[in-house]
Amino acid sequence: MNFVTAVRYVSGYKLELKFKDGLEGIIDLEAELWGEMFEPLKDVDFFKKVRVDAELDTIVWPNGADLAPEFLHETVLQSNEQLAAAH
Repeated sequence: MNFVTAVRYVSGYKLELKFKDGLEGIIDLEAELWGEMFEPLKDVDFFKKVRVDAELDTIVWPNGADLAPEFLHETVLQSNEQLAAAH
């Protein structure tokens, strides 16, 4: 499993994530904030309250919202590949 080990708020709905396997990158979650559980995260001040939950090995918010570490890892990996291809 590629667990999230660190998170840092960047701007808007962007987070910098670090994973146990060494992968690092920025993810924009704006398009993922739909549905009842994620609606409160559209408030950027609430979104900023993200943290890593050591038991779940992923990012969570105070209302219990979380995202699967596999989804986050794959999204960061694809984003990094697109950035590399553009350079």
